[in-house]
Amino acid sequence: MSLTPPRVVETHQLGDHSVDLRMPLLALMALAVGTGGALGAWILLKLIAVATNLFWFGRLSADHALITDASVGLMVIAIPVIGSLIVGLMARFGSDKIRGHGIPEAIETILFGESRLSLKVALLKPLSSAISIGSGGPFGAEGPIIMTGGALGSLFAQCFHLSAAERKTLLVAGAAAGMTAIFGTPLAAILLAVEVLLFEWKPRSFVPVVVATIVSFAWRPYLIGAGPMFPMIAALPGTGWPLLASAGIGLLTGLEALLLSTSLYRIEDLFHKLPVHWMWWPAIGAVVVGLGGLIDAHVLGAGYASIDALLGGSLTLRVVGALLFVKAVVWLVALGSGTSGGVLAPLLILGGATGYLAGSFLPGDAGFWAMIGMAGIMSGAMRAPMTGAVFAAELTGHFDALPSTIMAAGTAYAVSVLLMRRSILTEKIARRGRHILQEYTVDPLDLLQAGQLMTPAPQTLPSTMTVSDALDFYTADARHRSHPVVDHEGRLVGLVSRTDALRWQADHSPSRITLGEAISDVEQPVAYPDTPGGVVADLIIETGIGRIPIIERENHKVIGILSRQDLLKARSANRIAETGRSRHVGRRAVRIADRNETGTSAGPG
Repeated sequence: MSLTPPRVVETHQLGDHSVDLRMPLLALMALAVGTGGALGAWILLKLIAVATNLFWFGRLSADHALITDASVGLMVIAIPVIGSLIVGLMARFGSDKIRGHGIPEAIETILFGESRLSLKVALLKPLSSAISIGSGGPFGAEGPIIMTGGALGSLFAQCFHLSAAERKTLLVAGAAAGMTAIFGTPLAAILLAVEVLLFEWKPRSFVPVVVATIVSFAWRPYLIGAGPMFPMIAALPGTGWPLLASAGIGLLTGLEALLLSTSLYRIEDLFHKLPVHWMWWPAIGAVVVGLGGLIDAHVLGAGYASIDALLGGSLTLRVVGALLFVKAVVWLVALGSGTSGGVLAPLLILGGATGYLAGSFLPGDAGFWAMIGMAGIMSGAMRAPMTGAVFAAELTGHFDALPSTIMAAGTAYAVSVLLMRRSILTEKIARRGRHILQEYTVDPLDLLQAGQLMTPAPQTLPSTMTVSDALDFYTADARHRSHPVVDHEGRLVGLVSRTDALRWQADHSPSRITLGEAISDVEQPVAYPDTPGGVVADLIIETGIGRIPIIERENHKVIGILSRQDLLKARSANRIAETGRSRHVGRRAVRIADRNETGTSAGPG
């Protein structure tokens, strides 16, 4: 009799991380992606400069220009409308993926689009964002460059034979590279990748992102400039108590993040009720932008000059208050209209203004407290506390303020997650019917091995048992739905189930055929005791066989069987560990007290 040997699940040598030679390959690819991200950032900034010069000064130039230097009179209302009309047309007849922040669209592509972005998006996103920002749109370049850099990384990845997860790695690497080139914040860009975009913490993705980010940072002095984007030299206002004050500012900016996110999506809901096509919404929102520019031109465009002024501590409280209110209104209306723009620079202005105003009641430089507010608002709104804390320090070169930025970012994050179900980024995705859980945990199936999950010493059947006896067995004595079939030494031959018995009975199979003969042509997957539970779960899905025998590595003797129910028990145990609450120290103390009083143990508790 010729029996088909069991197909054993071979696992790699177990270690702390899952990594192979694909990681250095992706790291090599990240060299090109990092360069592409840096060039994409440079092109985006040049496009913004060209658009600004055309719209506000009527000249064709790529030199840096400030909207506040323009004298256009009432055209300050018309220019944003014209720019938004162009963006609406590009979205309608080009690609609707250019609408919005940029970061939510990147997240959605990563999680639900197999990390595939088109060449059309790579070309239209920076162009539409440049037109939007250059015509006065109150946005920054970070959202567009994250989408643009991500599109470049995705397009590069699509030129090779890569998995969706590997394409994701290069997409995020391009996004982080673009952010690094714009702001000169490599560490914050890496943290943003981890906290917001990757949805994993693996060497396979982390190392290429680091490579692309550092390559972009190396290119930055030659393309954009060196050093912190907003250098400041404000001294720390003391020791100890600033941490408490930073927590207070974190509380304020956490509440501010809640207000901004709620307001944004209520405004977006109002646009959805308009009886006109969404193509016209940006132009309608741009009317409010123009009116805001008529009140204060500083609210128009990216607003980097306003960020610099806040950090410099040179503004009056009246100016800061007006900047806070007007910028919030025009940004929320413009973003709610669905035009192309980012969230980070406006958030920095709004959080910085809040910190500045709070700092007017605190000792020390108001610019320092503006920086603390920036860390808090970024953390609270984007749910990226590590990114917010480090970004503020890198942006200013003020690394000695890290304890304070961490305190503000941590407090704002705590307020945000307690009071808001979703961030300003994920709410947009949720409104499209997608749910995202922004918590990284290790799958409980990957923490446990087959030997820990299996049902040990299962009831087995001898390979010499006849089909007739097997039918009688399943009628009277069977304890399991499936039973391993073993030879005279206890080695696995195959697996027999109640379904097999019913099929033999229906087919009138010869009753004297042995089980070994009946299953001789059936390939049986098996696993070892040290096989990770997740691998066994994948095997069950792959084969459709709901029970996997567990055999000893040396002699293939059956020592257990692992079912789908066993795998679900692992998840149940993890849930109990999360939610089951008990007190141990107190109970021990009670038992000791009882023993002292009575001279005997209180018994098991």
